[in-house]
Amino acid sequence: MSAYSWFDFVKIDNDRHSHRSSSFDETGGNRDRLSIVRGTTETLLDVQGPGVITHIWMTAHSIEPYYLRKCLLKMYWDGEKEPSVLVPLGDFFGMGHAETATYTSLPMVMAPSEGTGLNCYLPMPFSKGARIEVTSENYLTETRLYYNIDYELWDSPREDLGRLHAQWRRQNPCDGIDEPPQMADHTLQHAGTNLSDEGNYLILEAEGSGQFVGCNLNIHNLRRSKSGKNWYGEGDEMIFVDDDNQGKRWPPTLHGTGTEDYFNTAWAPREEFSSPFFGLPKPGGEEFSGFISWYRWHIPDPVRFARSIRVSIEHGHANRRSDDYSSTAYWYQLEPHKPFGILPVEERIPRADFPELKPEKKID
Repeated sequence: MSAYSWFDFVKIDNDRHSHRSSSFDETGGNRDRLSIVRGTTETLLDVQGPGVITHIWMTAHSIEPYYLRKCLLKMYWDGEKEPSVLVPLGDFFGMGHAETATYTSLPMVMAPSEGTGLNCYLPMPFSKGARIEVTSENYLTETRLYYNIDYELWDSPREDLGRLHAQWRRQNPCDGIDEPPQMADHTLQHAGTNLSDEGNYLILEAEGSGQFVGCNLNIHNLRRSKSGKNWYGEGDEMIFVDDDNQGKRWPPTLHGTGTEDYFNTAWAPREEFSSPFFGLPKPGGEEFSGFISWYRWHIPDPVRFARSIRVSIEHGHANRRSDDYSSTAYWYQLEPHKPFGILPVEERIPRADFPELKPEKKID
């Protein structure tokens, strides 16, 4: 099984036919949007036959807080009943916390104004058909959605191509240690040992044949620092592949050296940064407070698996911290895939532990 490659499009042939599904105003006016009423699902694309989605652009607006977490993006390939992509709208395009920020990577871009131009260039092949839906779980108001979905239909399918999958997870908060009041920041960050991934934050667990191509990780720092050194990191990533995954052998197939190391940076970075394959579009506030967002793409260095994969990361060294973690994992695999769900809307929206975040209650 090989992943779909952009280089396939370098060659010229006539068995691929370009199409687009969009929210343009069919009356010829300028009302180029879809209004998604709360509690409803709208279909953005429903096409039959073999082909590939090559690019998705979206932008959305609602007067309701956290609508980017309340709206769900769903994608189905080849008539399957369970979605292969099931992710909150904002998180799918690379950033959590129901927020946007301008950043650029190779497969995902949040473009101006203020990151609200949502772009995805991950190729999404299919053999029998593709369906994309958006469900609004807003409490009160509609969501206005503008979109262009560019795709090709092919004269014949390519069965060797994996299907795109994306899954969202959250642990709020992670299960850290009971921290006594007298414990110093340095002791919390560096003491303890961990010789398994038990207790790690789980990013992905999948069965089948495929390759892991990336993730974003979003952290809400919930700790008040005692000495002004409230670094949330030091968590190693651990990736178990195939037999290592089944038996959870130690060490894992791939073992990292720390949170910022997995995201290809160094020494507890504090500045915004984006690049084709990794970045820190939201570095947090003073002393790493508040919201943090990372991304890492394994495009030139995919993690391949033949039977199964498990991707996790420590929440602080030896899982000692208790911050709010959420993530989106992206991978390609041959169907069928292990079905997965998503947390209810009340457990997806950002928490309100700090004065700058106002709590919100569902209104029936």
